[in-house]
Amino acid sequence: MDAPEYDVIAIGNAIVDVMAPCDDALIAKLGLNRGGMTLVDADGATQLYDAMGPAREISGGSAANTLAGLAALGMKCQFIGQVADDQLGEVFSHDIRAAGIAFATETRAGEPATGRCLIFVTPDGERTMNTFLGASQYLPASALDEDAIRSAAILYLEGYLWDPEEPRAAMRRAIGVARDAGRKVAFTASESFVIDRHGDDFRAMIEDGLIDILFVNESELATLTGKDSFDDGLSSLSGKVPVLVATRGANGAVVVTEGKTCRVDAEPVDEVVDTTGAGDLFAAGFLAGHASGRSPEECLTMGALAAAEIISHYGARPEADLKSLVAKRFA
Repeated sequence: MDAPEYDVIAIGNAIVDVMAPCDDALIAKLGLNRGGMTLVDADGATQLYDAMGPAREISGGSAANTLAGLAALGMKCQFIGQVADDQLGEVFSHDIRAAGIAFATETRAGEPATGRCLIFVTPDGERTMNTFLGASQYLPASALDEDAIRSAAILYLEGYLWDPEEPRAAMRRAIGVARDAGRKVAFTASESFVIDRHGDDFRAMIEDGLIDILFVNESELATLTGKDSFDDGLSSLSGKVPVLVATRGANGAVVVTEGKTCRVDAEPVDEVVDTTGAGDLFAAGFLAGHASGRSPEECLTMGALAAAEIISHYGARPEADLKSLVAKRFA
């Protein structure tokens, strides 16, 4: 097997985050799912945008955020995702390339517009996301760069994009290409509601040995396994996934691999400003460590460092020098 050209190639939603602070009263008034992610249509997105206060536009998307963290940690990455030929599509394309990530997916003409996520951030840093998938849900299998997938050490997929039929077919194709090339497949479940819809698919992929690295948070683990106990959930999957990573927010994270369980605490932060992208950046730190051959504990620590950096400011793309933070920790 040839040496990989890329450390990680990811397929995910190409979305621009539109973020604004708000109080809990507005969350209640709008009837939003506080702390969760809800899909909205174009009209719903417009109504929520009109209800927002002054907002910032920052390129996002779960897998794209993870690649931004990986690139900041010195990893070579490529992103595959669909934007429209519009202003937000230009914003997304510029931002991801400026982060040092290869991005060559052709823009899509006509409607719908580029995807956006309207994020309401309450004073405790909790984010309530409302996502209009837009053009991202029309990513075709023909958009895959199969040569790049074969040349990447890890293919990383986000569960959010499993919902629409066209990109789901593209990701199934990508999994086949990666596995035929002897590469690893990493998968993030993304959200419990995604598992509610597609849990049978995810469980089948796990049983068939198609996932090498699985990322879940505590609630996703419970939804995926049907186990109320966190430890029972880990036990039910630990023999089926070579590397199982479960995050627990302020309670740290766990990895189960080769029959061993390793846990780390969350990194302390002076102030939690915005939790958007915490899981995405945790995955970035962990995958960077994994691709570099670090120990499971070091991989968890790198994930915790990256997550702590991201929740200390608005937006899901790193602002501090992640490489320096890691180097300082492991000096």
